[in-house]
Amino acid sequence: MAMGQFAYANNSNRFLGAEPLTDQPFAIAGVPFDGVVTNRPGARFGPQAIRAASLMLCDGIHPVFDVSPLAHLGDALDMRLPNASPLPEVRRHIEAQAAALMARHHCVFLGGDHSITLSLLRAAQAQYGGGEPLACLHFDAHCDTWSDHFGEPSGHGTWTYEALQEGLISPAHTVQVGIRSSGERAAREYVADQGGQIFTARALRGLDGAGLQPALDAIRQRMGQRPCYLTLDIDCLDPAFAPGTGTPEPGGLTSSQVLTFLEGLADLNWVGMDCVEVAPAYDHAELTTNAAATFVWTYLSGQVAKQMAKRNRRG
Repeated sequence: MAMGQFAYANNSNRFLGAEPLTDQPFAIAGVPFDGVVTNRPGARFGPQAIRAASLMLCDGIHPVFDVSPLAHLGDALDMRLPNASPLPEVRRHIEAQAAALMARHHCVFLGGDHSITLSLLRAAQAQYGGGEPLACLHFDAHCDTWSDHFGEPSGHGTWTYEALQEGLISPAHTVQVGIRSSGERAAREYVADQGGQIFTARALRGLDGAGLQPALDAIRQRMGQRPCYLTLDIDCLDPAFAPGTGTPEPGGLTSSQVLTFLEGLADLNWVGMDCVEVAPAYDHAELTTNAAATFVWTYLSGQVAKQMAKRNRRG
């Protein structure tokens, strides 16, 4: 990291202090939209706060993967969106901009509320699906499988239902981790009823490290090498680890558990990621933004390490 780029001396609010996006293989882009939250707004400010927290990661060399994504990464800054427009119009803009980025880069998107994921999946399935639905690993406190959003047709709690209905993601290759919020059985168990798998936060209590290996093995076996999209709602974490979110739910995952999943599953056929629902106004001591930045960095480091290993094997 160059002189003057440490976290408290912020001369560039790009992720890890990366260069502006040109032809780098990996891209960061912000999606500053929170127009359909049901509780506390503010996730539109998440992308900039996650970037600021990432500057604390210095040169970005990951202790597990022993690489830094910095030289392979460009920051496209934030999408320009019509935030006051109806949700279908906003989603159209998100999908078009995401598709343009995905055509040239492996992308990580910083949200924004979770409604943005439907647009990102539409773009990802068109780019990577080859006519088939994607696999999807979904970290969340909430199932997001409601068929309507408190009487409205769509919102940040309906995207999983919509993605399955549209054939963007394969039911048998969809896994949810951390689910624990209140909700009727039809929504809560929807993914499992469609043939997917759910690891609730309650089922994972007290498990970490080697204790999570059976869950990692089950996910890897289920996903195989199908192109897989990762969506990480920061409220999958217990509010003790991530208070800065719009709909906090006690009894959640720990930062350590999520990192175990991200590190242990880096070998899957990932095609993109988003990290959503970071609402900095409700954060304390930057706990939430630091967790989000670390998760994104870990994902990128795993993908860069995998890419470098493939290049070395080709000689």
